[in-house]
Amino acid sequence: MKSLDRKLAAMRADPHGCREFILADAKDADMAFGITAPGPMRGACPHPFNESEGCWKTVEDYRSQIRDVVRQGLVDIVLLSASNLECLAMDEGLFRDSAITPAARANDATDVWAVRGGSYPGGYPARAFRSATIDHIQYGRLSEDHAAPVTGADLGLYSVTFTNDLDADYAVLQAFHAFRIEAEQKRFRYFLEVFNPNVDPGIPDDKVGSFLNDHIIRCLAGVTRAGRPIFLKIPYNGPGPLEELVAYDPNLVVGILGGSAGTTRDAFQLIHDARKYGARVALFGRKINLSEHPLAFIEFLRRIIDGELAPEEAVKAYHAVLHDLHIRPHRPLRQDLQVSKPRKSYG
Repeated sequence: MKSLDRKLAAMRADPHGCREFILADAKDADMAFGITAPGPMRGACPHPFNESEGCWKTVEDYRSQIRDVVRQGLVDIVLLSASNLECLAMDEGLFRDSAITPAARANDATDVWAVRGGSYPGGYPARAFRSATIDHIQYGRLSEDHAAPVTGADLGLYSVTFTNDLDADYAVLQAFHAFRIEAEQKRFRYFLEVFNPNVDPGIPDDKVGSFLNDHIIRCLAGVTRAGRPIFLKIPYNGPGPLEELVAYDPNLVVGILGGSAGTTRDAFQLIHDARKYGARVALFGRKINLSEHPLAFIEFLRRIIDGELAPEEAVKAYHAVLHDLHIRPHRPLRQDLQVSKPRKSYG
């Protein structure tokens, strides 16, 4: 059994007392950032035309990172683009003997189009769009037999963004409705990512968490069990909004997203606080991918989840590992121990 399925079953059996926690690594950033998704290349830049802005790792570097994470075996989900899913899951069989569940980004709305020079994420209300199809995520091609064994992934991420704009939010919900119907017909599971508004919603900042919570419950209230997400992925808007959402329906598994990279303390504190106030899933992308040593970073995330280390202790221990491996940290320890305010969304 995949660790995700085992943990979800335990959460359903004991919504109040279960201590399981799902950790996911988001490696789907090529559907948002394009060439810069794998992260900056260290050392001399081999491409003169890129010297002004630095050079970036390649798609094969990205895939190599994914292979390493899967072999390590400490996360429960790895989220991929459909093209990398085809290469690693379908062609290589990377997940076949692993307890890790592969998943694919099932839509790429305009607020994740974070291309260089673009203004889509924060310039316009999010619009629904899907590059990948469920068929291609499951089988790598169009198929009429959705009872056949899945060769890719039977799990996807679907994201929505509400902006308090009637026309935009109406269109977002129409697209979500169509996706849910198709997913149920094709036996495809999904988890729902709900971003904070990517443009000014015309409401006070301290009301954004309430706005998000009401939209989540409102849009799922008309959805029966067959069409509901297996869990949520939302920004951490503080203890109050998270506790409110978790308390409303203990059977709704709530997870948090990582947002931008920030300091190491940002990531470690976030996963600690989110668990403390009721989250049962964390999905980190840039925080893992842009760290100095992603595998060590994941190990310390898991140790914080398991209660072995406090966030501050984990930052110091992580820096000790970097020192032993002769890896120069992005920031001095004193700076890396600080809590900053990283952005919570692509915008």
